[in-house]
Amino acid sequence: MKVSLKDVAEHAGVSIKTVSNVVNNYQHVTPAMRARVQQAIDELGYRPNLTARHLRKGRTGIIALAVPELGNPYFAELAGAVIDVAAEHEYTVLLDHTGGRREQEVLVSQGFRARVIDGLILSPIELEHDDLRERSDDAPLVLLGEREYDLPYDHIAIDNVAAARTAVRHLLDLGRTRIAFLGARTDRVNQPAQLRLHGWRAELTAAGLAAPDSLVAPTTGWDHAHGAAAMAGLLESGVRPDAVFAYNDLIAIGAMRVLSEQGLRVPEDVAVVGFDDISEGRYGAVTLTTISPDKQTIARLAVQSVVGRLLGTADSAQAGEARQIRPDFSLVERESTRGRV
Repeated sequence: MKVSLKDVAEHAGVSIKTVSNVVNNYQHVTPAMRARVQQAIDELGYRPNLTARHLRKGRTGIIALAVPELGNPYFAELAGAVIDVAAEHEYTVLLDHTGGRREQEVLVSQGFRARVIDGLILSPIELEHDDLRERSDDAPLVLLGEREYDLPYDHIAIDNVAAARTAVRHLLDLGRTRIAFLGARTDRVNQPAQLRLHGWRAELTAAGLAAPDSLVAPTTGWDHAHGAAAMAGLLESGVRPDAVFAYNDLIAIGAMRVLSEQGLRVPEDVAVVGFDDISEGRYGAVTLTTISPDKQTIARLAVQSVVGRLLGTADSAQAGEARQIRPDFSLVERESTRGRV
């Protein structure tokens, strides 16, 4: 039989209002009274009806997270972190997969599930300014990733140029001078691939080295197969880098496979750095040095932004004000650059 507030109140010898104040974390409850009610809650196994609580506030208790690729380990790990943080705020997360297609991103951003969700965390690839400028849905929206929008929405993204420069600087410090970039997408302005390419070029130039296009290997996608194809194409063209900076870990892992097949050792012959710090990179035959975005912090900031706007808390941005939030990143050194210790 389901335990009610009344049952808890009778067991604790207090009023239903007092139990409600404790359950809803009302601040004006004495520590002794809170402990007394909490003991009754624990003994009876009471669980609050979160759905009813949200509905009383005119909400559903659901936040949507829309990402380009759920099959990409980075987004899968990010989604797990968002779900965990949302649960701390008593919210459920609805996952959506846009495929990086503009029409799907428009559909999601325009509130096609407006009656289902209270807020949206969106990682767009193709969405344009005008698509968001015409947005009529008033549910809080938080943007992830590197597309820059001069619009009143919080935007959370690491500094990709600085992160790329950090990766290249690491390779330069190891004495590598012919550093290739795998995963360029020069057709997309202000996309992560172009920003990371810019960082690659800027750091080489700052070191007094050339950054020729012959060391840049574009890809049409971002998985193992695309990384393998890019690496194979680079080698077949006669270019022999002594290091590789890859757009992401999947491309880096694909590239390392081809290097091994070609009889080239990692890192002795070619050092490799990836980006994203996915779990797969930690358990290969050669573990992968990578740029590690703080996914836990990204998830926490995104959820807090949505919830803060819903609650109108003091630490959330005022209506109409957008915040550009830059979470930290770090370089994680592993065997693909340092070798086995």
